[in-house]
This record gives sequence, structure tokens and C-alpha cells, in this order.
Amino acid sequence: MAWNEPGGNKDDNRDPWGNDNKNGGRNDQGPPDLDEALKKFNDRLGGILGGKKGGSGGNGGSSSGGNSPSPSASFGLLGIILVVAASVWAVAGFYRVDQAERAVVLRFGEYYETVGAGLNWNPALIDTVQTVNVTKVRSLSRRALMLTEDENIVQVNLSVQYRVGSPRDFLLNVRNPEQSLENATDSALRHEVGSSEMNDILTEGREALGQGVRARLQQYLDSYDVGLEVRSVNVESTSAPDEVQAAFDDVIKAREDEQRVKNQAEAYANGIIPEARGKAQRVIEEANGYKEEIIARAEGEADRFVQLLTEYEKAPEVTRDRLYLQTMEEVMANSSKVLVDVDGGNNMMYIPLDKMVGGSASSRSAGMSSTDQSRFSGAAPSLSSDTEIDELADRVLQRLREKSANSNATSTRREGR
Repeated sequence: MAWNEPGGNKDDNRDPWGNDNKNGGRNDQGPPDLDEALKKFNDRLGGILGGKKGGSGGNGGSSSGGNSPSPSASFGLLGIILVVAASVWAVAGFYRVDQAERAVVLRFGEYYETVGAGLNWNPALIDTVQTVNVTKVRSLSRRALMLTEDENIVQVNLSVQYRVGSPRDFLLNVRNPEQSLENATDSALRHEVGSSEMNDILTEGREALGQGVRARLQQYLDSYDVGLEVRSVNVESTSAPDEVQAAFDDVIKAREDEQRVKNQAEAYANGIIPEARGKAQRVIEEANGYKEEIIARAEGEADRFVQLLTEYEKAPEVTRDRLYLQTMEEVMANSSKVLVDVDGGNNMMYIPLDKMVGGSASSRSAGMSSTDQSRFSGAAPSLSSDTEIDELADRVLQRLREKSANSNATSTRREGR
């Protein structure tokens, strides 16, 4: 019997919490009767659910004196437990997927669907939800020694940038996608290096090597259904093995020196060849100009001759005299001699003999050397007085009249013949 059970000894001052009754053996502040409270709660719950109330009175019960709850109260308590459990189960089914993630839903262990970002609900304990980040770019670095097509060994360092392309394949198809990616990378790299020569890999073929590895690696991953998408493959470095690196450095240095000398030679050639071409073109242009000048002059002379021939045919005597006078004018233009036709002329004609003699003497002295000038300097005639000049002029006129008379006589004889 409980210490405060109804029907017990009310004068009993025993306190299970160890507090003695100091107020006349009565404790009005003791804890509530738990059995009584539970019984009242069951009665109320039974009334709500349509059950019967328990026995009337605080002393109702079985003949043995026990207070076991009625069946209706037991069902009510079970209903509350079920409602609470259903609420907890319903709340546990809500989950949120981030913007960068995708959720793969498995129902009873089998793929059901893939959901996107946002708030979602799936029945707990029935569906299993696994989230995967599909925007994060991941990296894988590999370093290996490879055999080239020309049977040389090279050391290649590369990095692979990839992300999850298919969350379903990434989670369900392959047990370890990263390990599969490493194996596929090694296979693709060995295939590409094995089909290339060492010189290409060490020099300008690195970019082509990276592109080839990327294409072949993506092909392998698609055939495996790994669910990964290769973004880029960067060949960070390619080198010979450490044991022969020094020899390869010498080869590379020699190749660089060769290229430098070629560049210097090309620069020199680019400076000399245009200059030589310019000079050659100038000579060609001068020759073409001379050619055009000669041809034009010859054509002009030919045209002038044709025109002159036409005029000669019209008036032979006049044309002949005109040609003779023009020729003599051209020949005697630079001569110091003067020809005067005095037939019927004036004897008072003024002839500048001083300038003529002076010009003749100066021209002769210009043609002589210094020795000749000193030899004949004393023998040069001196015309210092006017009388001598007049006498010389008279003699010249006399000689000219004689020559004119002789020429007239000769022409008269010719006409008589």
C-alpha cells in the first residue's frame, strides 16, 4: 500500500522524502497522488474516445484491491503515442537541398528520383536521401613516368579539373568514383604519351597532349557511367628522368642557341636584302629611263628628218641653205673666228678685234700647260695702239674681199659649165 493511499492511516506521519510533519502530524504540502491523477486522465480520455469510465469512488477496484487501468484507457494511451509518433515521422520527412546540390532519393534501396534545390519532403524510414554538390570543381593531380613512341621515358605532371555531372551515376553506378577517375587518367595519359614522340612532349606538343588526354578521359568516364564531367586537363610539366636531365638540358640549350643564330641571320638578311633590292630597282629604273630617253630622242630625230625631207622636197635650195647655216652656227658657236661676207657690204663695219684676239689668246693659254705658257709668253703679239688695230683690220678685210672674189669667180665658172 502506498504511504498516502486512501484508506490508510491518516495519522501516520511518515514522509517518503524524509520530511517530518511539524504541523500537528498533518502534511498539506505533499506531492500529488500519481495513481489518482493517472486514473482521472484515463477516464477523461475514455470519455473522449467513447469508452466507459472506471469504477465510481476512490475505493473502486478489483476484489484483490488492485488499481489496474481499464482497456479503454490503455487504447487511449496507445492512440496518443501513435499520434505523436506520426507527427514526429511527418516532421522528420522534410529536408532542404542547397542551390549547388542535387538530392538522389532511394525508396527501399532502389533509385526513385533526383530532386533539385529547395524544401522537399519524403517519407522517413522509407526513402533515403543523399545529396551531392554538382557545381564544385574538384581537382586530381597525377605524376608518372611514361614510355614514348620513340622508346624514350618522360616524366609528366598533370592536373585534372572535374565536377559531378550525373548525381545518380556518381552515387549508384561505381563504388569509388575518384579511384575510377585516377585509373582512367593513367590509362588515357599512357595512351597519348605512347603515341607521341619525346621531342613533341617536351617542347611544343604539351598543349596538344592535354587536349588529347581530356578527350580520351571523358570517353572512358562516359563508358564507365561514373557520372563525372572533365572540365580541363593541364599538363603542368614534362621533363626527362632525373638521371638524364643534365644531358637533356644541354640539348635544349643547343637548340635555343641554334634558334638564336637563325634569328640573327634572318634579321641581317632582312636588313641587307631590301637594301640590295632597292639598289637593283634603282639601277633598273635608271636603265629604263635611259632607254626611254634614247628611244624618244631617236623617234624625235626620225620625225624631224621626215618633216625636213618633206620641206626639202618642196624647196631644195632654201632648205639646203638653211641647213648649212644652222650647221655652221652650231659648229662655230664656240669658236673665236668670225666670218664676214663683204660682197656688197659696208667697209665701215665694226669688228671687235681686241676681244677676238683676247678671247683667242685666252683660249690658247687655257689649252696650254704652264710650261707652254711660260715658253710662249714672250712671243705673244701685243696690240696696244689703235693704229696697229686699224692696220690689222684693213688686212683682214682685204683678205676677205679676195676670198669673196675668188669664190664668185668659181661659182660663175660652175654656172657656165
